[in-house]
Amino acid sequence: MGCKCLVYSKTHFNREVSLNEPYERLVQSLKSLPGLGYRSAEKIALYLLVEKPERAKELTQRITLADEVLGPCRICGNLTDADECKICSSDERESNRLCVVESVTDLFAMEKAGVFHGKYHILMGKLSPVRGIGSDQLNISSLIKRIDEGEIEEVILALSNDMEGEATCHYLKNEVLKDDNLKVTRIGFGLPSGGGITYADENTLQNALQSRKTFDL
Repeated sequence: MGCKCLVYSKTHFNREVSLNEPYERLVQSLKSLPGLGYRSAEKIALYLLVEKPERAKELTQRITLADEVLGPCRICGNLTDADECKICSSDERESNRLCVVESVTDLFAMEKAGVFHGKYHILMGKLSPVRGIGSDQLNISSLIKRIDEGEIEEVILALSNDMEGEATCHYLKNEVLKDDNLKVTRIGFGLPSGGGITYADENTLQNALQSRKTFDL
């Protein structure tokens, strides 16, 4: 009597895996995160579900807590668990200098490098007609309010060195930073063409700040 062995073809195996809907949804959600491909997402999913299931519960709790208590600073847009972030509320920062950046990650990069001691304003993006992002989608109204208060003497435009970044700088200079008594500078060329400040190292950011120039139209 011959042995009746159950043989799964590769195609059949893959189809069975794809039918595990909760697992596939988890992998796809992880895959949608920046810097993760399918294999990395699958590795993390298996780690949390099989190897260290207790870490899955811990991670879920921490994400839920962060989502509940963190939000944008009412002044600059930084991530904070209070009405104002620690940078905006600090008396030790140079309140007369304002560095305008695109995102919270850019602010974090500047702070980790320790090269700027003023305050920040986060635009939450940059102008991009192709992607349908206009001035109304950016954090500009609060920037106008801060400029009108009259305390700021210099605005440093630390936006990415690409067409969208340049267009945003020109818009801000033309429409928002029009006061002749306000010094407007553009971060220097320590950054590569098309690059931003998020992944720049400390020396690059320091050189970019030190080599900033007056931004003229």
